[in-house]
Amino acid sequence: MTATIARETRTTTPAKTQVTGIVVGASRIVISFLFGFHGLQGFGFFGGIDGQGGGVPFGSFPGWWGSVFELAGALLLLVGLASRPAAILLSGVMAYAYFTVHAPMGLLPLQNMGEPAAVYSWIFLLFAAVGPGRFALDTLIKRRR
Repeated sequence: MTATIARETRTTTPAKTQVTGIVVGASRIVISFLFGFHGLQGFGFFGGIDGQGGGVPFGSFPGWWGSVFELAGALLLLVGLASRPAAILLSGVMAYAYFTVHAPMGLLPLQNMGEPAAVYSWIFLLFAAVGPGRFALDTLIKRRR
């Protein structure tokens, strides 16, 4: 004789996981939106790099290319497309900016004006590790497969 044991299966996502996905997704959207303005400054928008509307010279490294990566990466993260690769790239771009531009001016981020670069680098690394959360094209694409 065989015993049958009924087991409850969950077909819904636990509330804690849903809230986490919403918070991560909303944070990704807001942070990438704000970060995109840094990329636009390199092209002369919002006061530019000098407060007078000046942009970095076309094709210059790292200035112009950094602005291209910042803007493109911010747009990808904003919509949640290729989120993890974009986040890894942006984390590296910000780490490079910190160590090549800011760190030579002083040890601590508050001394060398590198706090935004350091914070963005770690935030993007976090998004690369945990994923895009809700409201991302990556999530929609994954669900359809």
